[in-house]
Amino acid sequence: MSVEINQLMRWTTADLELLPDDGSRYEIINGELFVTRSPHVLHQTTCVKMATQLENWSEQTGNGVVIFAPGIIFTDADNVIPDLIWVSKERLEQVIDDAGHLTGAPELVIEVLSPGKDQERRDKQLKLKLYSAKGVHEYWIVDRQKQQIEVYRRDNAALTLVMTLYPNDTLTSPLLPNFSCLVSRIFR
Repeated sequence: MSVEINQLMRWTTADLELLPDDGSRYEIINGELFVTRSPHVLHQTTCVKMATQLENWSEQTGNGVVIFAPGIIFTDADNVIPDLIWVSKERLEQVIDDAGHLTGAPELVIEVLSPGKDQERRDKQLKLKLYSAKGVHEYWIVDRQKQQIEVYRRDNAALTLVMTLYPNDTLTSPLLPNFSCLVSRIFR
């Protein structure tokens, strides 16, 4: 019976504040609650390597900032925690509220896949749709098990898969002028 109630319930940001601080990650996409445990250490290592590449570029250019696991409150029914984001300094001023919460789309969102069909559905379908609707310019889905990165870019009003990169490929982006990273560096 609780499963039926849970499926009918529409979760909100206010509901998240009532949940325990137990180390789980709570996200809401279109009113649906997603609960995940702390990621595998290799997931975290992949995030650090990706963030290091972006941070080094950001420091050199002064163009923006990299943020680990920020909460983004798009709406009362869409409250997510991507693994990493990059946001330009100009955009950061527009999407951060007085309490320090992100309330709008960063230019770049990066998710590192966790194993499991539910996690893959969340990142490759639900979050892709959400980030597309909210105006994210690029979305990178990093699959450490397959050692590949799917790059989605805004094409008119939607994020579209433009390439899948493998260890011998180089990751670049028109969003990040002169940024370049050999994909194998992310998976070492």
